[in-house]
Amino acid sequence: MTALTPWLEEALAPMGAVKVRAMFGGYGVSLDGLSVGLIADDVLYLKCDAGNVAAFEAEGLGPFMYDKGGVMMPMSYRQAPEAAMDDGEVLRLWVGRALEAARRVKRPLPRRAPRGSTARPW
Repeated sequence: MTALTPWLEEALAPMGAVKVRAMFGGYGVSLDGLSVGLIADDVLYLKCDAGNVAAFEAEGLGPFMYDKGGVMMPMSYRQAPEAAMDDGEVLRLWVGRALEAARRVKRPLPRRAPRGSTARPW
């Protein structure tokens, strides 16, 4: 568990089911089963896409970067503003934007044939 977990669980509870779980040396943050953020080195990054990137850029919030064979690669997550770490309302506003981005990129699961059926789903 990260030091941010209790704050996130409490502040985001009005928005839905919050889960913070270990992954890839950091933590993933999900809301109602959708990935809305990640935590690396005790810094919260929120899901970002073309629909909300302008809000992050306007605040000067940079992307999460990881090292891929000596090359720094950006991910579709941007640092949360400092104000979101102290104010639940501000946090919910920014996580709401991240949730919208997560919904935009969510892909439907492939349809599966019923158990025992030899029918193909395509």
